[in-house]
Amino acid sequence: MQLRKKDILDIESLTVDEINLILDTAEGMKEISERPIKKVPTLRGKTIILFFHEPSTRTKVSFDIAAKRLSADCISISASSSSMVKGETLIDTARNLEAMNPDIIVMRHSSGGAPNLMARHVKASVINGGDGMHAHPTQALLDLMSAREKLGDLGGKRIAIIGDIAHSRVARSNAVGFSKMGAHVVFSGPPTMIPKGVETYGADVTYDMDEAIRGADIIMMLRIQKERQENFLFSTVREYSRYYGLSEKRVNMAKKDVLIMHPGPMNRGVEISEAVADGPYSIILEQVTNGVALRMALFYLLAGGSRDGDTH
Repeated sequence: MQLRKKDILDIESLTVDEINLILDTAEGMKEISERPIKKVPTLRGKTIILFFHEPSTRTKVSFDIAAKRLSADCISISASSSSMVKGETLIDTARNLEAMNPDIIVMRHSSGGAPNLMARHVKASVINGGDGMHAHPTQALLDLMSAREKLGDLGGKRIAIIGDIAHSRVARSNAVGFSKMGAHVVFSGPPTMIPKGVETYGADVTYDMDEAIRGADIIMMLRIQKERQENFLFSTVREYSRYYGLSEKRVNMAKKDVLIMHPGPMNRGVEISEAVADGPYSIILEQVTNGVALRMALFYLLAGGSRDGDTH
């Protein structure tokens, strides 16, 4: 089975079958990263451009490693090193990149919708590496992969997503993704951090964190995104941590073998305690590991590979 899509721009445009295809392919890719020589010639001769207009550590490195493990030629461009600092428009940048005949462009941008604009002006496949407060499809896919590995079928599972929902593209993409897979999504956070129209994401809302996590199979914590807030939306960090921080005591309200997730970077001692972040229920580092395999799968599928194809 092949992925018949040019671009990966959001979760909304993916069907359940397409999501399962991506996750199944990613599970097959994990074995490559466990070999002594972590490289296969699958995408030799393909060119991948990482165009990151916004700072990133895990996501950018994950895409870079994924490309190299498939033997693709990978070129990184940052905002500070692109001609956009000289006033070049995004469309002109797209046209110039297109003229170099890349196969895949991974784009992160501070403006929502920028990857969609890029995709309309290039023949190359475009992967959204996170755009503003809009979407982060690859993070949601790796989160689905991590949860599915542990829980199997996600149908009927309860996932509580806690924190700065209003400014989180991860919250939006995960709510859509987990809902598509049959899970029950609950958002919780201060009223000032819950956006209007949040019901359209397919999630319930409660301002009481304890209510959100009671009986949860998965708890996903989000950091406070101060860089996207015009004004601080809570009185003190201590107060926020008291009402919306994940402690060991709160973890006990969830299911016995609850999964603790976080897209990173973590603010330890604020939204999550040290003991919980490093505790037995945390799969935060497994999310990072799965991120490489998931992005390898997307590169492979967008380049025309099939789930049953030979990646070796």
